[in-house]
Amino acid sequence: MKVARFYAPGDLRLEDAEEPRPAPDEVKLRVRQCSTCGTDVKIFNHGHHHLVPPRVIGHEIAGEVVETGRDVDGWSVGDRVQVIAAVPCGMCQDCRRGRPTVCPNQTSVGYHYDGGFAEFLIVPRQVLAVAGLNRIPDGVSYAEASVAEPLACVYNGQELAGVGEGDDVVVVGAGPIGCLHVRLARARGARRVLLVELNRDRLDMSAAVVEPDAAICGSEVDAVDQVLKITDGRGADVVITAAASGDAQQDALRMAARSGRISFFGGLPKDRPTITLDSNLVHYRELSVVGANGSSPAHNKRALELIATGQVPVDDLITHRLRLADLPEAIRLVASGQAIKVTVEP
Repeated sequence: MKVARFYAPGDLRLEDAEEPRPAPDEVKLRVRQCSTCGTDVKIFNHGHHHLVPPRVIGHEIAGEVVETGRDVDGWSVGDRVQVIAAVPCGMCQDCRRGRPTVCPNQTSVGYHYDGGFAEFLIVPRQVLAVAGLNRIPDGVSYAEASVAEPLACVYNGQELAGVGEGDDVVVVGAGPIGCLHVRLARARGARRVLLVELNRDRLDMSAAVVEPDAAICGSEVDAVDQVLKITDGRGADVVITAAASGDAQQDALRMAARSGRISFFGGLPKDRPTITLDSNLVHYRELSVVGANGSSPAHNKRALELIATGQVPVDDLITHRLRLADLPEAIRLVASGQAIKVTVEP
């Protein structure tokens, strides 16, 4: 079979490999679609401290069951499934308290286990043990199902930030995650959703698809001023920074209304992880600042339901559909910002 294996930053090889066989407590999939994301770009350029090469990468996975281990129950050949990326241990104190996204023992598909940029994939027992293999609902394509993983992360972030009925929501960053945030905020009943982006071309491309109530180009106008004008000086109920930008995080506090919630959804570069936070804004305006780290198996299941019911459409966010041999081009497209979502069919 063909696999895309990461060896070192800049060294991603399309190789022939032996077709894997599942252990008694594992499931084997034929990968039908594996979407790419900014994390794949980071791995390609810099590696990752959890990833010991060589490793098959790719973690936004949808496929078809082709074999099950003899001890596996509930799954059959031909089942259409989506695989979680972040794998909680299910046993630690955080998992037992219902917070698997902050599990200190978390492992990841495409990091600790071989991922989805391959013709076949073994779903490890750790994934099955936490109900991390989800059935794809009827009417949902493999490509759409592969987008359930990033949507699950977005769902987690909006749950933590309490996005709800009547909210004015600002999403900073018009990449695929920002687009999903716009769509999910609408599905959760937001009154208005404003999209902020520095890159004019990227803003125009994404806004044409997700149609925010306002599209604000931060390189052309003062985004904070624009948000305040649109909200009659009040600010937004929720500000989500779907960009790896310290400036965006600092501006988010100035965009927020009194009692507003700010989600630091996008992490910052490892060499620049700090910002200057105006503590008095948090104090006197009673602001809440929350983080968001990945998703749980339940979030993935919910994401598939949102796609299946049409509450969060994702098919039109997939701007490029490539084959495994074109993975370097897929990564280039993601890095360039010329695409919204790029899927790969092994």
